[in-house]
Amino acid sequence: MNTRVGTIGNASPLVADAHPMIDPFGRAVTYLRVSVTDRCDFRCTYCMAENMTFLPKKDLLTLEELDRLCSAFITKGVSKIRLTGGEPLVRKNIMYLVRQLGQKIGSGLDELTLTTNGSQLSRHAEELYDCGVRRINVSLDTLDPDKFRKITRWGDFAKVMEGIDAAQKAGLKVKLNAVALKDFNDAEMPELLRFAHGRGMDLTVIETMPMGEIEEDRTDQYLPLSKLRADLEDQFTLADIDYQTGGPARYVRVEETGGRLGFITPMTHNFCESCNRVRLTCTGTLYMCLGQNDAADLRAALRATEDDALLSAAIDEAITRKPKGHDFIIDRTHNRPAVARHMSVTGG
Repeated sequence: MNTRVGTIGNASPLVADAHPMIDPFGRAVTYLRVSVTDRCDFRCTYCMAENMTFLPKKDLLTLEELDRLCSAFITKGVSKIRLTGGEPLVRKNIMYLVRQLGQKIGSGLDELTLTTNGSQLSRHAEELYDCGVRRINVSLDTLDPDKFRKITRWGDFAKVMEGIDAAQKAGLKVKLNAVALKDFNDAEMPELLRFAHGRGMDLTVIETMPMGEIEEDRTDQYLPLSKLRADLEDQFTLADIDYQTGGPARYVRVEETGGRLGFITPMTHNFCESCNRVRLTCTGTLYMCLGQNDAADLRAALRATEDDALLSAAIDEAITRKPKGHDFIIDRTHNRPAVARHMSVTGG
């Protein structure tokens, strides 16, 4: 019988379940994405409306409650946790949670990482590394400061560049994420690729997803990555490789730069068959699929008792409802979001 034993903080040892969480389709759930806040200091046009209504602070789980929830998932076989948002680093005292989770690395948790817009990195990069974070994703859709301001509405390009510099100086491995947007940044992708690889960073490009009402027509934004790849192959030699980070990206090696390029294709070629992920919101709602509305309320179980048996049972029940995949569609006849909630709620 195989178990993993670890000590969390000053608490008694936690013994990981011998049997990992297995969904109805035989997939082991080992990856938890935690949206620590729905708030963000940007308003990216493909992600949010400019005038967003955010959750009342009273509805949010405390950082201690998020730590307890993450601990429960670790004991049930989750080995990777990614903190997301909104923008995770705008959550007040977020480094408390990072430090608590960092103490679990090597005691059930293999990796703690986060996705950020980079705006707060310059002041947090060193502490992130000290807490055990070794890899981060930074969202960056353009290298043009004016276009950056346009796509983010509120973002400061220079501040993000300072954040990337600070992260690399602190020893963090940075991967850039870029949402591919037709007639906005498609022609820039070769430059963005060379920039990333020239700085020793991987680049992942992502198809826009129909989540939440925004003030844009997603049919005007949508760029199939099959077309983007074909365009890139006019300038670069792309070779498929088996490299994986535990997420949904499929990677190629770029012969001319020696770097890696990832493609996340929820629209043209979904990644559901190998999905090992569930998503927890800052209110304690667990979404078993990014692209479906079915969810489980873990906050009620969390707050009902200090004993984790009820919480564990609620997690188990939720995993039995994990669907085979999502049903995203973007076309003129489906000019509405496939999922009403914004990406910032779930932590995409």
